[in-house]
Amino acid sequence: MGMTSETSRKPSAKGTAPSGRSDRPQGTGRQRTATAGTDVQRERILQAAAQLFAAQGYANTTMAQIVRALGATKPFVYYYFRDKQEIFETLSWRPAVDCFTSLDFAADDTRRAVEKVKEGIGRLIRATIAHHPCAFFAYKEPQVYRPEYLAAQKKLAHHFYDQLFPLLEEARRDGDLDFGDTRLTAFAALSLPGFLYTWYRPDGRLPPDEIAAELSKLAWRVLGLRER
Repeated sequence: MGMTSETSRKPSAKGTAPSGRSDRPQGTGRQRTATAGTDVQRERILQAAAQLFAAQGYANTTMAQIVRALGATKPFVYYYFRDKQEIFETLSWRPAVDCFTSLDFAADDTRRAVEKVKEGIGRLIRATIAHHPCAFFAYKEPQVYRPEYLAAQKKLAHHFYDQLFPLLEEARRDGDLDFGDTRLTAFAALSLPGFLYTWYRPDGRLPPDEIAAELSKLAWRVLGLRER
């Protein structure tokens, strides 16, 4: 999925600052320049922290626990991240970008609006599942984030809905969708992946691909898809 001017920026310690990729924040610990080697170390920290946050929550996870899980030292972690909150926000930002850029299509994409809606919502559902458990942090602990982060996340969401609403209305005019209020319908359809955090388990009865397919079909029903 594409990146746009809306998604090329990430929340930083002092607001919203540029970064090379929206899913690869600049270091705000002692690190200032990312390299292939430092990226590997950052990923080690993020993966260890993600497991702890998922298992016991943000408040009950300490930097000391993250350090122990890594078998490293505190200076090692602080070299790459300013604090625990930055780690949590970095983990949360990646799924936010993947979900809210799921409707980014090439300017010369001439497919019918309904095809873009179907593909985009399918992407969003798959991204939500693929980013388990980090995609659910924002639902479980919204109080953790800084105002700068929330503002950046809101900008991403507006970017997504500013694309979705016109596509839905175009698809309705084309006779491919049948619904009433645009905003209400959109929010109802997207509540399906939104509530995954309350019940989804990676080791559950259905594999991720099958869950994504079933949720997509349910979303099409909410949108009133008319099969041709």
